[in-house]
Amino acid sequence: MTKPAPGSKNFEPLSLLRSGHLMTLAATFWPRRFPKLVPAETRLVAVDPETRVRLDCHWQPQRAARPTLLQVHGLEGSSASHYMLGTAEKAWRAGFNALRMNVRNCGGTEHLTPTLYHSGLSADVAAVIKHLLMAEDLSELHLAGFSMGGNQVLKLAAEWGRAAPAQVASVSAISPSLDLRRCADALERPGNWLYQWHFTSSLKSRLRRKARLFPQLYHTDGLGKIRTVRQFDDRYTAPQFGFGTAANYYAQASALPHSGRIALPTLIVAAEDDPFIPITSFREPALVANPHITLLTPAHGGHVGFLGRRTPGEDRFWAENRVVAFSREHSRR
Repeated sequence: MTKPAPGSKNFEPLSLLRSGHLMTLAATFWPRRFPKLVPAETRLVAVDPETRVRLDCHWQPQRAARPTLLQVHGLEGSSASHYMLGTAEKAWRAGFNALRMNVRNCGGTEHLTPTLYHSGLSADVAAVIKHLLMAEDLSELHLAGFSMGGNQVLKLAAEWGRAAPAQVASVSAISPSLDLRRCADALERPGNWLYQWHFTSSLKSRLRRKARLFPQLYHTDGLGKIRTVRQFDDRYTAPQFGFGTAANYYAQASALPHSGRIALPTLIVAAEDDPFIPITSFREPALVANPHITLLTPAHGGHVGFLGRRTPGEDRFWAENRVVAFSREHSRR
C-alpha cells in the first residue's frame, strides 16, 4: 500500500539523475567517507557446521540496552559496500548498534565455507540473528537488506510469519530482488549489458577463487563460455544447493510468492526506473494488500541509488535515511 515516506520526506532526485542508469552508476561511484562511524569489531559466526560468515559490528556503550540494526548486502557486494557503510553510520549516530553482515563467501571469506551462496539464503541470516540474541542478549533488533539482501530478509520475515523472535521489531528492504526470474529476464535486456557483464564477471572470478581453495569441489571447464547470471546459476548455483535448474532456484528462493505471510512492520523501497528490478514485482496483490508492508515506489531512484537533494537533518542518500527513520519509528525504546 502507498504510504508517506518514513520521516515524512518524499524522494526528490538530483535533477541530473532522472535516468535509472545514471542514478545507479552515480550512487556506485559517488566518493564517500564515513568519519563518524566508529571502528568495527570483526566477528565470525557459524551458520552451519562447515560455514562461517563475517560480521562487522559497531557497538554502542551498553550494547544490550540499545536497539540494533543488522544489514545484509546485495549480489557480489560486501560489508564494505558504500550503502552498507552509509546506513551503518546513520544508524550508529541514531543510537543503534550497527552490524554489517557479509553473505557467505563475501568480504574475503571464501575460505570459510566450501559452498557458494545464493539469493535465498535466509537461513544464514536467521542463524546470525540467533547467535546475536544468545551471545549479546539483545532486546531489540531491526533488519535491513539491499537488493539480494533485501530478498533474503523479506523471505526470512515471510518464513517466520507471526512466529518471528520477539526481539525483532522491523524489516527494511531497498531495491529487493524479490522475484529472481524477472530480475534475470531484465538483466538479459540489451540495455542492461553493463550490469550483466559486471555481475557475471564477478561471479566467475569468485568461482575461480573457490576452485583454487577447493579443487576437489569446483571445475572451471567451460566457465569462459558463461555470459549471463542465469547461465552461471544454471550450471553452478542451482545444482549445488539442490534446486536442479536456475528456473527452480528462482522460483523457490524468491520472497515475492510468500510476501503475504509477512507479519512484521516492513518497509520496501523500489524505484520505478530500477534498470533490473522490474517495478511489476511490486504490484503483486499479496504484497500490495499486506497491511504490515509500507511500500514506497518513487518514479526515480535507480538500483540502490536514491541520490537526492540534501534536506534539514539528512544527507542526500535518501534510502539510507528511510531505513534508519523506519527503524526508529518502530523502536520500542
